[in-house]
Amino acid sequence: MLERLSPSPIFWWNALIRQNVNQGHISHALFLCRHMQQLGTRPDHYTFPFLLKACGELPSFRRGVAIHAVVCRDGFDYNVFVCNALLAMYARCGAFEEASRVFHEIMNKGIDDIISWNSMVAAHVKSGSPQLALDLFAKMTKSQNDNFGPNRSDIISLVNVLPACASLRAASAARQIHCHSLKTNLFSDLFVGNAIIDVYAKCGMMDDALKVFKNMNIKDVVTWNAMVTGYSQNGYFENALELFKEMQKECIALNVVTWSAVIAGYAQRGLGHEALGVFRQMQHSGSDPNAVTMISLLSACAAVGALSYGKETHARALRKCLMRWDDDDGEGEDRMVQNSLIDMYSKCKTFNAARFIFDSIPLVERNVVTWTVMIGGYAQHGDANVALKLFSEMILKTSSVAPNPFTISCALIACARLAALRFGRQIHAYVIRSWYGDGMLFVSNCLIDMYSKCGDLGAAQGVFDMMPQKNSVSWTSLMTGYGMHGCGSEALRIFEEMQNVGLVPDGITFLVVLYACSHSGMVNEGLRYFYSMSRDYGVDAGAEHYACVVDLLGRAGRLDEAQNMIEGMPMTPTSVVWVALLSACRAHANVELAEYATEQLLASESENDGSYTLLSNIYAIAGRWRDVARIRLLMKKSGIKKRPGCSWIEDKNGHAVFFVGDRSHPQSRQIYTLLANLIGRIKAIGYVPQTHFALHDVDDEEKSSLLSEHSEKLALAYGILTSFPGSTIRITKNLQEESAVEGTDIGLDDQPTDPPASEEEFTNDDGSNKWDHGLRVLNMCLDPIP
Repeated sequence: MLERLSPSPIFWWNALIRQNVNQGHISHALFLCRHMQQLGTRPDHYTFPFLLKACGELPSFRRGVAIHAVVCRDGFDYNVFVCNALLAMYARCGAFEEASRVFHEIMNKGIDDIISWNSMVAAHVKSGSPQLALDLFAKMTKSQNDNFGPNRSDIISLVNVLPACASLRAASAARQIHCHSLKTNLFSDLFVGNAIIDVYAKCGMMDDALKVFKNMNIKDVVTWNAMVTGYSQNGYFENALELFKEMQKECIALNVVTWSAVIAGYAQRGLGHEALGVFRQMQHSGSDPNAVTMISLLSACAAVGALSYGKETHARALRKCLMRWDDDDGEGEDRMVQNSLIDMYSKCKTFNAARFIFDSIPLVERNVVTWTVMIGGYAQHGDANVALKLFSEMILKTSSVAPNPFTISCALIACARLAALRFGRQIHAYVIRSWYGDGMLFVSNCLIDMYSKCGDLGAAQGVFDMMPQKNSVSWTSLMTGYGMHGCGSEALRIFEEMQNVGLVPDGITFLVVLYACSHSGMVNEGLRYFYSMSRDYGVDAGAEHYACVVDLLGRAGRLDEAQNMIEGMPMTPTSVVWVALLSACRAHANVELAEYATEQLLASESENDGSYTLLSNIYAIAGRWRDVARIRLLMKKSGIKKRPGCSWIEDKNGHAVFFVGDRSHPQSRQIYTLLANLIGRIKAIGYVPQTHFALHDVDDEEKSSLLSEHSEKLALAYGILTSFPGSTIRITKNLQEESAVEGTDIGLDDQPTDPPASEEEFTNDDGSNKWDHGLRVLNMCLDPIP
């Protein structure tokens, strides 16, 4: 009809364009505008706002700029409605500088109104400039513009600016805006009340949020969701669960936000089975999960190792199109789902699937979380060598993102597992050069742990001393370092200093104290601290504390007391307690008690390669070779395999790894010659081999030969051959048992663990190491000033 009318009324064209925009037919709306002009009807000041809204919905910056040019040409740039639409269009297209330019032009022309200011405040919030949004809102409330009417702000103003307070955790500003809403009678609006609850929750002010919630006369599902989510995210999950159940009682329609908040709350507390149960309720209710639900569900699967449920969630994400490789939704939710999948598969130790997803993401699309979950998965649950290789790739590839404190910490965990001191020092140098601000406390704690596990206590103490701020983890990490190396007195000194600065020891702190006493032979001190836990500090002893005391008494040969301690435990002894007793029985050749401890382990279904190996060794020490053969046969039938012992040592080319009787090294002839010479020299001054530790049914001469070929002796000889006089030789073993264990299970088809990788993998193509020059800075920081 409009095509046949000449001239056709602009009113009806505007009505058609508006209808198409509102129904989401954006391209057709723009087509109608072009067709209208071809028929001789020119757009007016009602047409342009619809067209600009269409450009913002697409979003299409190019078309928006073209329409802006037509606006200026036709003289509509003084119309406030058109100018406000221009501002909103640029903000939706992400062109915040152009939006700000239009806003200032509106102000200079004196045609600005409350919508202009609201649009600019919203643009600042969307652009990630919350402080600018707050500043602009403050100017807005003080403006003397007559176009504003009696109030300087409206409902939209408050709903726009409150998220800025949440981003900044600006509790004071949030309270002022809350007060402003009461003065202007805007608080009664449902949207304002919901926004105030949300900002208080995100600022951690749940008491204030609850007051607002109770004072609201009208509530909807968004109101309840804001409270449930707030309680869940702030650690008050019991309150969140109580509200959730109250919503069910009052028959309030639960939506995906409600379900996701409860699932996330369970997942964050490691209660994966409960989270999966809530998800099944969600499915029965007919509510469809979104990306946030999937992420929380994957976290729950990772917490309990529920690989099958994780795979189902993966399939569901693909079916719901929540994991597209072209993540262009602007929110990054698809990438978050992919990162959660990598994390879930890694924690379930299914690294082929995790690595497939990681490699499927283009390099330029990987964010820092993608790298961190993959590196952290390998560092904590897989091959630490691969973690360090990936970290090197992240650093060396120019198109990659920079690591954050969590990435650095994962790499340091890998260094600690491998005792890769040189690599750890390189990472330390990188940290000094990059400096992570607020994240330095977290990184420094990991550095202390890494240096301690690599055997460099001086460097660990140096990092601790240079920390401007310390928390309980800092003190505990240093205490653990001293304790694991038998420096119990130093560990207890740190414990006393920790209390002097006002930190209250908890269960973990006392666990470290008992561990340090155990490894230092400080029996009386350990018992004194154990009994003072509850009496003086109000800390109840757990099964892990009793295990430390059993180990403490067992190492001292007080096996009867250790057994009495277990029998007097107020809880059921865990496998760790029985393994501690079993280790003590091995050290003191108590076969009868060892058999009793093994029976308890079998009864608790907690047997593993370590417990079987310990019992086999105890039988061997007692000369009961038939029992040794029986245990080995039982291990074979049960499918239990023992990792063979190996030792490694850092050299100028990376690492040298040795197994028992290893002759694969190029310098093996020199190593064995030096070793024979050293053993001959120490025998000459009175050394007698303890052949009962050679756990094979052979004569004493052959036992002596077996003892001389242990991996750490080979590593020591190699270290003497290749290091400078006076330098420290650090040897690392992969087993916690004593060294004699490593050669006892030949014939069990063991596969060796992956040794540390060669340093060649961590260099540039030209052979240079990108981090070498940073070591000078590190040495200046760690070495004492002359």
